[in-house]
Amino acid sequence: MKKILGLLLISISFMFAAINLNTASKEELMSIKGIGPVKAEQIIKYRKSNRINSADDLQEIKGFGPGVISNIKRGKTVSKVKLQQKKKNSKIEEKRKQKIKKVKESGKSKEEIKAKKKKINEKAKAKKKAKELKKEENSK
Repeated sequence: MKKILGLLLISISFMFAAINLNTASKEELMSIKGIGPVKAEQIIKYRKSNRINSADDLQEIKGFGPGVISNIKRGKTVSKVKLQQKKKNSKIEEKRKQKIKKVKESGKSKEEIKAKKKKINEKAKAKKKAKELKKEENSK
């Protein structure tokens, strides 16, 4: 009986375990409500030079207000569907960054780079919007 009770307590503690901000992957961080690919990257970048002792430490990062921090503290997560959408948007964002990096390295003039970056950003925005519309249509 003691073994069963012990196993039950351990499994419950794992169910309600908070995400470790110092070791969590980008996907794990994105599972927290209010944290998308950009904020997840900001946390990863921040923790390379700083130790995160509590969620309050994230207030030092631009864009982290009381709402996001309270979600972290309470362990509020998004649904699997929303997490999948965040991952798709993250992939679009990564591709966008890679394309912009290539343009910057191409040796083109500042005006050409600016025009190309604008075009890349518009395409990425359109892709995200198209995926959102498709998701809405599928949910109807």
